[in-house]
Amino acid sequence: MSFLLFLPLLFIYVFGLINLVGISPDLAFRHGVHFLTGVILFFIVSKLKIRAHFLGINAHVLYWIFIGLLMLVLFFGLEVKGSRRWFDFYFFQFQPSEFFKIFFIIFLAQIFSSYERHLQKRTIFLKVLGYTLLPFILIFRQPDLGSAIVIFLISFVMMLHSDVPKRHILSFIIFVFLLLPAIWFVLHDYQRDRIISFIKPSYDLSGTSYNITQATIAIGSGKILGRGLGLGKQSSLYFLPEAQTDFAFSSFVEQFGFLGGFILILLYLFLFLSLFRKAHKFLNQKDRTTKFYYYYTIGFSALLVLQVAVNIGMNLRLLPIAGITLPFVSYGGSSLLTLMLGLALLP
Repeated sequence: MSFLLFLPLLFIYVFGLINLVGISPDLAFRHGVHFLTGVILFFIVSKLKIRAHFLGINAHVLYWIFIGLLMLVLFFGLEVKGSRRWFDFYFFQFQPSEFFKIFFIIFLAQIFSSYERHLQKRTIFLKVLGYTLLPFILIFRQPDLGSAIVIFLISFVMMLHSDVPKRHILSFIIFVFLLLPAIWFVLHDYQRDRIISFIKPSYDLSGTSYNITQATIAIGSGKILGRGLGLGKQSSLYFLPEAQTDFAFSSFVEQFGFLGGFILILLYLFLFLSLFRKAHKFLNQKDRTTKFYYYYTIGFSALLVLQVAVNIGMNLRLLPIAGITLPFVSYGGSSLLTLMLGLALLP
């Protein structure tokens, strides 16, 4: 990993760890253990010289293994607040949808870097769309609409950077737009309520709108310099739900203010620029291996950008609540290990 990529990532993680110390020292300790495990995983993958291209050779097998896990978790997964997303192995919990994101990117990178003939360009769109809709439906059924949308958008971004005819992509966008009214009726009640509360903030202030209202209060109360470590009333007094995960950005700004939030966003932007710079080195290369690295880097960059944009957007009430964590800041073992694995596989 290059220094320009490592430095902002390290600062982002440290900010997230300090934020957790102010919310719950016990969670901060566990987050530190998760990070240490992730670092060990990173160095094992790096020392063994395992690269995404090596996994790409077995991409189809890995894809179907995770499809099987996504099916199994619907029946045998641990149920938390009405959702089945985790396998409980007593000592740790495993979330297949998080790890699937990395292997899905590898799978798509292998597909996009493999086709060469013009004739294939006419069918590759439908092939990729089918491979995308299957996990989308399974993850949506958990239910986890946020992760399902991220999977779909990763595929969309990678497709835009491929040789797939843009008219096919445009036709599908128009089709989805026309289908939106029908999609409304397949959403769960709580998902509909989140959209309504986003459009109309006064809707059900003690229910659906409660979380985003408390997040807004937390951000506003942080002012310029914040209340200070551990002094955020919304998070420390548990007014702000999921202060350590979905609303980690709100709890961070409450403690460290507008200045802290601004610096955190700048660090993310610096991280994104480093990833884009790495992807640009593989642009317009003709050999299959280099093309694979280009698509993988684009896919991994899309994963980070989408999760950061959606999480911060919903914390600032710019987007509906989607249940997406903030990379390297939010508490969560599966998410952190997934990101460390993704970084280790970068060329």
